[in-house]
Amino acid sequence: MPVMLEHKYGPRGACSVVFKARDPEVLISGPAGTGKSRACLEKLNLMCLSNPGMRGLIVRKTATSLSSTALVTWKKFVIAELLQVGDVRYYGGSASEPAAFLYRNGSSVSIAGMDKPTKVMSSEYDVIYVQEATELTETDWESLISRLRNWVVSFQQIIADCNPSHPTHWLKLRCDTGKTRMLESRHEDNPVLFDDDGELTEKGYDYIGKLDRLTGVRRLRLRLGMWASAEGIIYEDWSASHIITQIPAGDGEARDPFGVPMAWPRIWSVDFGFVNPFVLQCWAEDGDGRLYLYRELYHTHRTVDVHAKTILNIVAPELPDGRRVWLEPQPVAVVCDHDAEGRVVLERELGVSTQAAHKSVLEGIDSVQARMKDAGDGKARVYLVANSLVELDEELKESGKPSCTVEEIPGYVWKSNEKDEPLKADDHGCDAMRYAVADRDFGIRAIYRSFSA
Repeated sequence: MPVMLEHKYGPRGACSVVFKARDPEVLISGPAGTGKSRACLEKLNLMCLSNPGMRGLIVRKTATSLSSTALVTWKKFVIAELLQVGDVRYYGGSASEPAAFLYRNGSSVSIAGMDKPTKVMSSEYDVIYVQEATELTETDWESLISRLRNWVVSFQQIIADCNPSHPTHWLKLRCDTGKTRMLESRHEDNPVLFDDDGELTEKGYDYIGKLDRLTGVRRLRLRLGMWASAEGIIYEDWSASHIITQIPAGDGEARDPFGVPMAWPRIWSVDFGFVNPFVLQCWAEDGDGRLYLYRELYHTHRTVDVHAKTILNIVAPELPDGRRVWLEPQPVAVVCDHDAEGRVVLERELGVSTQAAHKSVLEGIDSVQARMKDAGDGKARVYLVANSLVELDEELKESGKPSCTVEEIPGYVWKSNEKDEPLKADDHGCDAMRYAVADRDFGIRAIYRSFSA
């Protein structure tokens, strides 16, 4: 006799509407924790079960970012029963095919990132689900749409979710012009947070309480679900185009094990902290003077010596005889904030010298701003590599605080309308970035000023 499976899921609000939507492009937008990803994944699974031979795709900007986000929900909550009885099995992929979940009825759901578009673009799909669609470019989005032509299902659809971004984001504008249908989810849509009577659950009290402690643009977006820009935002030219998935390089350039050309100089910048995050950024400079943040430590409640050991174990792992061999060029400069004790410990543990950062805040901000602009060749002069974070600080994530520099920048604002001082809050990665840029842009002038101050 066939095994009877029971799967419980009760969508509400916009999460319910997404099941009925047949529009070619559907975006469910809302604050953090409204259940929008679960709704999209549940619809994808239901369509696979209802349409034998259907082809679906779960995609994000980078494939690695799926493993700790959408795929956890997918395997733990959406298809857990199907995996248990063997109605769905996992296929690990190949050189030409992405990994996929294969259904007994012939349906399949592939998993991929737009950082490796060849695997994505080599197949055709009926439904594509994009997680955190604001990470994509509009070109990424339209490229995915071009793959919706499998026609096992009567309608072909791209569905996506996102936390709101700034109001002029290409995705919001696409919704405003009617190309994409936007559904707005709210925390009340999530049964984990609110019961059927609209009252907060125990988990809801805890989670919503954390979101209520957010301030500024992060509260507007992650608690209230608004497409909002920070008032007085400092880096007005910042956009998703400054986040890249890999370091570019010319043909034949030798690269280190982390994908960075060996010939590029490295600069480390450090902003000390314990209760506040300690930030160590590893930058590489290409032949045209562009800077790329390719690795970042961003963590609280760890001492400087622990952070030093963490970075050393990555760039210069210890051999059995106790020696360390560097896998990438040693930094030409380690630029730190003016914490003398922190610098002493860092120098002792790393075995390299450090230098005090150029601390003229406004000059540093001006330099970063200038680098974010188009340099005249269609490119900026500063980029941050996606997934450069070495380890996520779960405490920061739970508190709703930024957990890396990329998350700081949209909320990095001026303290007043005079624009003469940034607000000193959640700025630790921005400070470290400013140190690195100032070191390259001011050179000897920065050293001279530090002695004359």
